[in-house]
Amino acid sequence: MVSIAFTGGGTGGHIYPGLAVAAELKKLLSNREFELIWIGSSAPLDRSLVEEAGIKFFNIPSGKLRRYFSLRTFVDFFKVIAGYFAARKILKKQKTLFLFSKGGFVSVPPCMAAASLGIKVFTHESDFSPGLATKINARYAARTKGRIFIAYEETERFFRKAFRNHITVSGNPVRSVFHNADAGKGRAFLGIEEGERILLVLGGSQGAVEINELIRAVLPELTKIYAVVHQTGPNLTWDISASKRYKPFPYIKDEMPHVMAAAELVMGRSGAGIWEWAVLGKPMLLIPLRGAGTRGDQVENANYFRRAGAAQVLEENTTPWTLISAVNSIAQDGEKRKNMSAASAKIGERDGSVIIAKELADEFSRHFGGYR
Repeated sequence: MVSIAFTGGGTGGHIYPGLAVAAELKKLLSNREFELIWIGSSAPLDRSLVEEAGIKFFNIPSGKLRRYFSLRTFVDFFKVIAGYFAARKILKKQKTLFLFSKGGFVSVPPCMAAASLGIKVFTHESDFSPGLATKINARYAARTKGRIFIAYEETERFFRKAFRNHITVSGNPVRSVFHNADAGKGRAFLGIEEGERILLVLGGSQGAVEINELIRAVLPELTKIYAVVHQTGPNLTWDISASKRYKPFPYIKDEMPHVMAAAELVMGRSGAGIWEWAVLGKPMLLIPLRGAGTRGDQVENANYFRRAGAAQVLEENTTPWTLISAVNSIAQDGEKRKNMSAASAKIGERDGSVIIAKELADEFSRHFGGYR
């Protein structure tokens, strides 16, 4: 039996969109025989999420790609080489038809290996500007006559002209459960009654120290307006006195779409996950990750949503005062929230998972005939 391979990982922002594409592809090819496999890192979250989706998972050695000098780069170079040979062996043994990459440093060796075997490569970039992994993987996509999917129209200008004939603007893939989210289920999970206004605060699956500390500083003011639902991450270092209007969770998993549907306002970082917020038409208050440890992609994403009218963005060195002022400016203006919601929903209309899965299904049909 042939396989279709997926690769990517390191964060939920790489795993969840890939799983959304895989789910849509299964629907399109439901009457055909093939196996889905995923080549990823040894991170426990990556494996658990993929295997829960019913996809066979293979882990390979992986090294971080750095744009700066580090002694660890020397060690990671050999991990990348080991990952290349491991991925090559997996792709050959699993009789892989083509490879879809969702990015992250673990995706580079499988894309290299696929191209060396003449296996077509498809890759997707979630952010406004492409990361180093996508820039590398795009070469293999172009070389094998695959596709380079991008979320934003403006992202095309970051690629060399020779690659632009291979680009498709797809938007970001979002799991179908967000399209069918139920606010009532979210309120039931939270124990919050109908009519209570909800602010959902997110810092990613690992939380965000900056956001946690800001919430700690302004919580008494926030809870005058909202019931505050806060995904804190697993390493929260402070305690808060019990409050019926404050609901902290280390991580919200299956219930997240429903919790988000119940929220009036969503606050957090501006990685690929904000497209899930857009599908639900949520007004956004964004605090993008900045500094030496990032290439500025979250700032670019946030500014796109701000220009579209879907988000308010808090600038660098956000203080508790600027945060509570921003929340108040949105909470007290129903017309503003309505306009932000409409702008957010407009961005979310483009369903990347369907667009990408259709292209992959068409590639399958080139080998084995139509799939409908």
